[in-house]
Amino acid sequence: MNAVNPLISATELRERLGEVQVLDARWQLGRDDGREKYLAGHIPGAVFIDVERELAGHGEPSDGRHPLPDDAALAAAARRWGLRAGAPVVVYDDFRMLAASRAWWALRRAGVADVRVLDGGLPAWLAAGGETATGDVEVPEGDIELGSPGSEGVIDIDGAAAWPTSGVLLDARAAERYRGETEPIDPVAGHIPGARNLPIGRVLTEDARFLPASEIAAAFDAVGADGSMPIAAYCGSGITAAQLALAGEIAGRAVTVFPGSWSAWSNTPRRPVATGEE
Repeated sequence: MNAVNPLISATELRERLGEVQVLDARWQLGRDDGREKYLAGHIPGAVFIDVERELAGHGEPSDGRHPLPDDAALAAAARRWGLRAGAPVVVYDDFRMLAASRAWWALRRAGVADVRVLDGGLPAWLAAGGETATGDVEVPEGDIELGSPGSEGVIDIDGAAAWPTSGVLLDARAAERYRGETEPIDPVAGHIPGARNLPIGRVLTEDARFLPASEIAAAFDAVGADGSMPIAAYCGSGITAAQLALAGEIAGRAVTVFPGSWSAWSNTPRRPVATGEE
């Protein structure tokens, strides 16, 4: 478990704004206006990070929509963001902490000890009376040296297929997508056989903050992910699965991530598909 609380409140961030390095990870699937929104108003001093180009790689459809960037590419991006060795980092976005959670997870895997997500994101910052700045923020190249985690904390498609035989595989998508009743994005509807459904909404409040640790733990327990067996998670393309890993961190549950997720599984021939509740 990480000794650092993975979340930071807007109130605490206001008090520590000059001490931490802030990253703006605004992004939503199917939209490309994150940087535009950043330029129009962001937390003072925040540096924009591009989720599609810097927190994801690019490959074949069978690799998934958002495969991980290679270790060297992420390290180069972190230096472009101005990250400094040993300095605390805070990441935020403006949409349910999805992209911020991906950034948290990627940096934690690479060895950044003190990285936190702004609970509630930019809406929480504004609600707490936080100021905003416009325009770009230019920073000198950072001196941070990220580790090379390789396959640490992740599984590939074969690992995901085998996981339910000895652990708990969680599907973080909405219940109707898990059951195969609808699939708005990927070519096949359904879920990986043996996976259990824990929609990300069950660990968040109505205003898109994380529930208390005890309630998150109860949500994990309800689907059999009580920590007695290894836990892994997937979603549509690996973004929400990283958020479920963050939820697990809050609740004291280690969660391995399948970055390719359903987008990789459904684009790989001959992979079996389950529907319904099983």
